[in-house]
Amino acid sequence: MAHSRGSFFGRRKGHKLRSHQADLIDNLLPHLSIDIALPAPAALTELFDDGTGNVRLEIGFGGGEHLIAEAHAFPNTGFIGCEPYVNGMAKILTQIEALNIGNIRLFAGDAAELLAWAPARSLTRIDLIHPDPWPKRRHWKRRFVQDATVAAMTRLLPPGGEFRFVSDIDDYCAWTLAHLMRSPDFAWLAERAIDWLKPWPNYTMTRYGAKAEREGRKAAYLRFRRLP
Repeated sequence: MAHSRGSFFGRRKGHKLRSHQADLIDNLLPHLSIDIALPAPAALTELFDDGTGNVRLEIGFGGGEHLIAEAHAFPNTGFIGCEPYVNGMAKILTQIEALNIGNIRLFAGDAAELLAWAPARSLTRIDLIHPDPWPKRRHWKRRFVQDATVAAMTRLLPPGGEFRFVSDIDDYCAWTLAHLMRSPDFAWLAERAIDWLKPWPNYTMTRYGAKAEREGRKAAYLRFRRLP
């Protein structure tokens, strides 16, 4: 099945993989991969073991620090990690194997296609943490947050579900706020400045987030709730 490029414009591969990482890509990833060429299940919980109560999605998980921590902390929740970079996949597969984590499924492609494939109201939370900001004005159409993806998240999140966004790029934070605030389907949960200046409770800092802090860049932590 051919897929359009959608919102994905990045590199798929960086540094050469080590031998064991390449082996995990060849042998473990196929067991965890979501194949959107197949019909979507009635509920995404069907992709996981019995007893999975709900499913969350993290888009562009990078090195996997946040996704691994969340999956470990919530064993009865299913997690889908979307990451088009082969090196990011290799890193998280190494951690999944080492920690014997069974509640993560992976999608090595365009998140917009995954959102279009998934059944309605099938996710309780969507996380987008330190996405590529595409800072040049002519590239803004390549940012993940667009009116079309906000509409897709509206379809996938039930009332009370959340979209969480983290970025140390002020312009992208303003862009995200503008897109979510003009949607009648989402409410920004911040009541005071501290609500977006500090991470939410039990947030696991990513490698990129720690680097940004060391270099003096402050991130914003934005939470939006799906309205009835």
